Amino acid sequence: MSDIREQVKEYYSKVTKENAGKMETKICSCAAENLPRHLKEIRAMIPDEIVQRFYGCGSPIPPALEGCTVLDLGCGTGLDVYILSRLVGESGRVIGVDMNEDQLAIARKYQDEMAKKFGYKRSNVEFLQGYIEDLASLGIKDASVDVVVSNCVINLSPCKQSVFSEIWRVLKRGGELYFSDIFADRRVPEEISNDPVLRGECLGGAMYVEDFRRLMSKVGWSDFRYVSTAKATIDNEEIEDLIENINFTSRTVRAIKIPDLMEDICEQYGQFATYKGGMVGAKFYFDLDDHHRFFKDLPMSVCGNTCAMVEVTRFGKYFEIHGDRSKHFGPFDCSGGSSGADGGACEGGSCCC
Repeated sequence: MSDIREQVKEYYSKVTKENAGKMETKICSCAAENLPRHLKEIRAMIPDEIVQRFYGCGSPIPPALEGCTVLDLGCGTGLDVYILSRLVGESGRVIGVDMNEDQLAIARKYQDEMAKKFGYKRSNVEFLQGYIEDLASLGIKDASVDVVVSNCVINLSPCKQSVFSEIWRVLKRGGELYFSDIFADRRVPEEISNDPVLRGECLGGAMYVEDFRRLMSKVGWSDFRYVSTAKATIDNEEIEDLIENINFTSRTVRAIKIPDLMEDICEQYGQFATYKGGMVGAKFYFDLDDHHRFFKDLPMSVCGNTCAMVEVTRFGKYFEIHGDRSKHFGPFDCSGGSSGADGGACEGGSCCC
């Protein structure tokens, strides 16, 4: 494991210092035009050096973060950390973890400047050098974090079960894992996985979607949700030839830690959830995942898992819930019971995933 991590660390140090932030593919390009307006406004306040040397495949920034403690795994130069810093407010806290000191040096350089830009008396961010497989060694305690985010980094780890187990440990009950990463439609062959360039470009360590589902269930998440899925753009013919027929996608995942309420299939309890509005960036509707879009003031029939996700979490104050779990009506019929953002079929850790 240490050899792979050292290879990855060396790869990103070289890209950061020698290649002026330029990678071999577009996998880890993070286009500002894809961000919601309120996040674009924050990003525009962040120094160019941080932006140009940051690598990510999505925008794993969930809503409703005021006052939260957020942990960013593989924070790099700190782009997402500083966006989160603004969103959690002066009463919140953001911890960035990365194994690469070259990138952390850039992130740390701007702590005081960013605090001043945001109008804070002191910085509310902290950067720690270490491994995402071992957060305990960094002093991150059990059940101490509200939200864990990660932007195209977990794929780089040679021991993903340790990563997800650590995330489960540090999250509070009702806490959320919200991350973007590269996934594969089959298990990546060893010769591709061990290639230092393909590993560094987030292809070699991409998780096979079904193995990811199994791993999440093993760690504790019997139900998780895909928020978005898109074909991963490589735009490099030589690398495309090396990966042969493997199809890669960029996905954003939401997983909420409520072990006492989550079931492995969606169950019907006759519950309805109504989004009352009020979340920044979700004025007229809130997307829990890629097929649960809650329109403001419109009651939606939901399974027990979905209801728990919007009731016993930080989202609870934005929802009105009708019904409880006192009476069970069998499995929840997903065929017509939810309004989808894309109308797509269910997939993932339960029938609503």
